[in-house]
Amino acid sequence: VLPASLLLALLLLAPALGAQHERGLIFNLEVGELCLQSAQCKSGCCHRVNGLSLARCAPKAAELQECSPKSIYGVYYKCPCERGLTCDADKTIVGSITNSDFGVCKDPQD
Repeated sequence: VLPASLLLALLLLAPALGAQHERGLIFNLEVGELCLQSAQCKSGCCHRVNGLSLARCAPKAAELQECSPKSIYGVYYKCPCERGLTCDADKTIVGSITNSDFGVCKDPQD
């Protein structure tokens, strides 16, 4: 027989476990919602306009749009490219430090 407290905990957690793929307060955030890391966004891009602005989830960059290479920081000034595209950018350490490592999304098949 399960103790009453364990049974109560299981009953309370069941709806949360079933809804783990739906939008949450921390992960699976929609475009436009505030974020701290790109991993929180459904799109995979947590974007800020400048160093003083709040970061929000944004769509990934399409072909011929400006982009940033994927970074370890998790917040971008230009979003990385959509799947299948590559960001043709300055990938030097200087570009990363000075935040000037922007490029353009290109189809590698072209």
